[in-house]
Amino acid sequence: MTNSLRPHGPNRAPLPPATSPAEGVPSPRSASTPRPSPGTGSPETKPVKQRDAFFDNAKYLAIVLVAMGHAWEPLTDDSRAAEALYMVVYTFHMPAFILISGYFSRSFDMRPDRLRRLVTGVAVPYVIFEVAYSLFKRWADHDPDQPISLLDPWYLTWFLVALFVWRLTTPIWKAVRWPLPLALAIAVLASVSPDIGDDLDLQRVLQFLPFFVMGLCMKPAHFQFMRRPEIRVLSVPVFAAALAVAYWTAPKMTSAWFYHRDSAQELGSPWWAGVVMTLALFGCSMVLTACFFAWVPRRKMWFTVLGAGTLYGYLLHGFLAKGSRFWGWFDHSWVHTPGGEILVTAVAASVITALCTPPVQRMFRFAMEPRMEWAFKRDAAEIARERTRTGGTPSAGGTHSAGQAALQAAQQTAQRVSR
Repeated sequence: MTNSLRPHGPNRAPLPPATSPAEGVPSPRSASTPRPSPGTGSPETKPVKQRDAFFDNAKYLAIVLVAMGHAWEPLTDDSRAAEALYMVVYTFHMPAFILISGYFSRSFDMRPDRLRRLVTGVAVPYVIFEVAYSLFKRWADHDPDQPISLLDPWYLTWFLVALFVWRLTTPIWKAVRWPLPLALAIAVLASVSPDIGDDLDLQRVLQFLPFFVMGLCMKPAHFQFMRRPEIRVLSVPVFAAALAVAYWTAPKMTSAWFYHRDSAQELGSPWWAGVVMTLALFGCSMVLTACFFAWVPRRKMWFTVLGAGTLYGYLLHGFLAKGSRFWGWFDHSWVHTPGGEILVTAVAASVITALCTPPVQRMFRFAMEPRMEWAFKRDAAEIARERTRTGGTPSAGGTHSAGQAALQAAQQTAQRVSR
């Protein structure tokens, strides 16, 4: 059970970044390269989808803020300025990640191939890293009694559970008439329900739900609006005001509100405080998230390629973030000086950058993106789609499936009509 009254409990985790977008989402990527005309290229040439540099840049910058927040946490008890920066960053970096995840999930449905990608890209990494983190704590923290429980996410793995649940419920949010008000109502009810418990970290799943639903509701025009020059200029005084307010409230307010992992009663507040804080923090988070997006570069930068590896950096850097506490790296007095705080921030940014690089991705792809073709069977519709793409015999299932028969029947009908 989380010690909710501690503003910086041992199980607190920020957010990681969002995962790979669901298949079929056109908006986050620029237009595909045109297909070659019949006489200009090989018939096997396929269009190459280009990644949108804006979203990769946003994910990379957000994951850097995640690592910095972890580095600042042990410094907040001695530095009011560090506490103010910590509170401002925690107001928007997690909502920004979740919003991007929702935006990339707009085309998610229950199609078998998308469900397989959800299992291999979210559920399987959750199991692997939940076990790995538990074993790491047993060894690094000399805690042999640390349980391995897939129902009680430890540290960073809560986001994978949340993403799995959110994405599975995407068809529901696309079907209801007022998805965002409904999601906000659920988050408010969760914030005043102390009996939800820690199973699957449902408090976080429910309280962060409105940001995912907001992403589902957004369109490319909304991101274009946030990137307008006047919004970029306006974001400067908004961020300055947020820092000033955070500096003033730092000694008076617990930062546990920003984690969304506990109810108001568990934080020692009356139930109505959960209603007020949930709605107020949602508004503040959306304003600062818009300001953050306004300053994200839209062109390709040196770090754009790292945006594809943010989930790697998120899950891997947790071992160093927790290990630094277990091994007493922050016990040295010089770390708590201004120079030490700057050095810690630079080290955190450098480490998370290295963990997002392609070589690290290739090294840990077995855990983050396992293929697991052996675990799933192929349905008739998928075989028919492959036959349509390749123009030949599917690689599996040598007999004519129902999907293939339907495709052949359609082709025969078209030939008869043409005659």
